This record gives sequence, structure tokens and C-alpha cells, in this order.
Amino acid sequence: MSMDMVLEGWVSGLIEMTKIKWMLGKGKRWKPDERLKLLFTGYNGTRNTGADVRVEEMLRQVRHVLGDDKIELSVLTQNFDLTRGYFENVRQVKLPDIFPPFLYREVPRHDGVVACEGSMFKSKFANALTTMMIGSLAVASVQNKLSVGYGAEAGYMDPLLAKMCKRYCSDSLVITRNEESQTVLGKLGISTELGTDTAWTFEPKASEWGAVALREVGWDSETPVLVVCPINPFWWPVKASVAKFAAKSVAGAYKDSHYRSVYFHNSGRAVRAKYDRYITAMSNAVDRFRKERNVFTVLVGMEALDAKACKLMSEHLGGVPVFSSLDYDMHQLVSLLRCAHLMVSSRYHGIVTSMPALVASAGVTMDERIRNLMRERGHEHLLLEVDDESLEDKLFEVISALEREHESVRDGIGRTVARNLKVMARMGVYFEQHVQKRYPEFPVRSGVHGWEDYLPPLSPALTRLVEEYDA
Repeated sequence: MSMDMVLEGWVSGLIEMTKIKWMLGKGKRWKPDERLKLLFTGYNGTRNTGADVRVEEMLRQVRHVLGDDKIELSVLTQNFDLTRGYFENVRQVKLPDIFPPFLYREVPRHDGVVACEGSMFKSKFANALTTMMIGSLAVASVQNKLSVGYGAEAGYMDPLLAKMCKRYCSDSLVITRNEESQTVLGKLGISTELGTDTAWTFEPKASEWGAVALREVGWDSETPVLVVCPINPFWWPVKASVAKFAAKSVAGAYKDSHYRSVYFHNSGRAVRAKYDRYITAMSNAVDRFRKERNVFTVLVGMEALDAKACKLMSEHLGGVPVFSSLDYDMHQLVSLLRCAHLMVSSRYHGIVTSMPALVASAGVTMDERIRNLMRERGHEHLLLEVDDESLEDKLFEVISALEREHESVRDGIGRTVARNLKVMARMGVYFEQHVQKRYPEFPVRSGVHGWEDYLPPLSPALTRLVEEYDA
């Protein structure tokens, strides 16, 4: 039996125990004279810029819609040092690597759970992560508390995990970020509404900060900037392995694939070969383009794990500058992204967080997230797969197309951002309605509200963008 199966069985058992305790009248119940306590469960504290940005905006939106004086919010973090300065006025709670007892203990202390991991229901990255998402939603759900998946993505799940999702998330509300995810969850009988990602409203440091950072590494303030966001697409999923952990502890084995605790990346000769081909193809395509066009190239690691990929590409390209989330926080890194003229990214949020600045971007994808986004933008011709055997030649053509079609690509991006801001506002409506359904005595706002009233305050730049591109 695999460790993933052990975790799934463990969490399932704790869900059932929570249900029994609740039926016996044991557990915290919200009272109208109390603040509503909500726990946001996600993948924070690893310096994953996308995860941190989308949760930051989720918290801002919920506080704006429900009212700061009526709620008390908590968010999970895997490392307090790596989320210091994030999530203002929100309590941070340490998520241990071995999480089932924590969920059983912590979730019942709150009046509801908002699961906020983007890749919420899929086996691509880690069954353990999806098990944690399902567990947090389910422990809240069996207590008749608020149980919401917010901005969720769903893809293939291993059969046992899919059964667990179907059984325990049927009473949760899941607001997905695309129709494809609705289809996946609909087949499992899970109630969904169509939403989007929540990073659209994020406001980083002023663009001047990014410009200064670029000048410090040699930019002349005029040459177009090409940003590339590489990853290691092939070392997923992460799986728990006691055997590997023991071998590492005793003999130092599996060091290169160790993630943390008992968790290990996918590894082996085939994985290394695919990764080498990806890095080489990406590097060669960028090198060919910069030899024909005058661009200033930088590499950006959107997650701490991406630092190795950036280092390898930098070596291939003769030492181009690297900016990593290991060294820069989300406000700094997104400021830098928005200084770009062109972008090639294997990170979904590298693309999303640059779009409000109308950065012309292309995707080299490992899963459906970037694929769905490019389809929404009408830019399928700017999408490539990480394992494409002709990746080098195709990527060179795609970057060339980005430059050639720069203005039309920017136009499509602007329209997509404006549209998604309205969809994100609708998510706020769904959330408010669901709170009122679960807790009828909770004092929601009265009167008629415009769509902007369901978003956190927009920056002047976003307001102008909406005015220009709103159809």
C-alpha cells in the first residue's frame, strides 16, 4: 500500500470521526453575536508567487464583501518566514508536513473553510495536496459549516482520490476557474459555479521598482525586455515514501529528488532526459531569437523550486540575470514581470500576473491551466507543450509571432483581464449568497450593488483598463 493511500485512508477516517462527534452534539457552532471565523487552506509558505498572490486577493475580496468587522480570517502557511509581510491582519497558522491530525484539530475551531489552492482537485502535482484540500473541505462540510473551494482547478485524479472527492465534497460549493474544471467535477456530482483565478486584482510595487531592479543587472532602460519563466515540468507528482526517506536518512540516497519530510519528487533517468531536452530547447530558442532581435533577457523563478531551472537556463545563455522568489517577494517579482515587453512562461501565474500590464505572453505548458487560459484569450497559436519534440523550432516561431503580433496580442489580453474582473466579482456574489444560505443570521450587506462592489478596491491602472476594454 502506498503512502498516498495511507494518507487518503487516514483523512477519510478522521472525517468520519468528525461527523460522528458533530452528530453527538460536540463541536463549535457559530452564534450571531460572534465574528465568522474562516480558515483559508492552501499552498502558502513555499514562496510560490502565484499561490501567494491569489490568496492575498482572495482574502482582500472576502474582507471587502463580508466586512472586516464581521469576520476573523486565518490562513495556512508552511513557513512563517516565507509569508512574513503577507496577508495583512490575517492570522497565519502553521501547516505541518504530516497534516491529518492537524485538520482534525484545527478545522473544527472555525465556522468554515475556504480551500484556495489553484490545482485543488488533481493528481498531477501531489495526491497529498489534493487529499489535504478534500479533507479540509469535508471536515467543515460534515459539521454543516461553510465549505467552499474558491477559484479551483480540477483535472485527472487517481481513482481512489476521485472517489474520496465524490463522497466528501458533494455538499461543498466549488467555484471553478474554468468550464473544463466544472465538467470534471460535475461528473462526480459536485456542485459548481463558474469563476476565475483571483490574481487579477493584485497590485504589486510600482513599475519603477521593477525598472530599477532591471537596471541594476544591466538593462539600458530602452531595450525591450524578454522574461522567461522556466520550471522542471517532469519531476511531478510529489509522493510520500517512507522507504525513500529511510534510504536518504541512512545512506544519503534520493537527495536530488527530496522535496521535504517524507515527500519526494518524481525522478530517474527518463525524467532527467526529458528535463534536459526541455531546458536545452527553451534556451536555444531564446538564444536564436535574441541573436536576431535586440532584447534584454531575464529569467524569473516564480516559485522557489524554479531556481534550479533558472540557473540551468542562465548557464546555457551565458549568464543572463535571474530573479527568484527565493530573493524577492510577490510585490517585487510581479513589478518586475510587468516591465516586460515579451514573456514566455511555463508558470500559469507568470502569465496571469503580467496580463494587467498587457505584457505579450506565450505559454509552454505541462498541464491544462495555461492551455485553458490561452484558449480563453484566443491565443492557442501561442501555446506549446513542454514535451514537444520540436519545442526549440516552434518556440522560436512563437516568440517571433509575439513580437510580430504584439499589439493584437495585447488587445486580446486586455479584453481577457476586463472580462475576468467581472467574473471575479460574480464569485464574490456567489460567496456572499452561500454565506447567507449557510448562516441566515449573518448580517450581509443590503441594497443594490454594482459589480465593482464585489471586488477589492481596484488600482487606477486596472480601472483605466476596464474602461478601455470593457465590451
